[in-house]
Amino acid sequence: MMIQVEFYRMRMEDDARAVVGRVSYEVIDAQAAVTAAKSLFHTLDLPQKPDAMRIVDALGNKLFDGRYGSEQ
Repeated sequence: MMIQVEFYRMRMEDDARAVVGRVSYEVIDAQAAVTAAKSLFHTLDLPQKPDAMRIVDALGNKLFDGRYGSEQ
């Protein structure tokens, strides 16, 4: 399945988010999506280090949204 991973910075005071990168990726299932995104979190060359990420499938269903290492 095709997913989109959005990496962003968060401002704790008001939960504002600024996207620092997006990537589309093909994976087998939701667990593979989270595994791939966590790997990309450390290997992508982004303009700023992201605080968190959001993963959605091709239909816009949220698979993960939060800080790296958190489970939501």
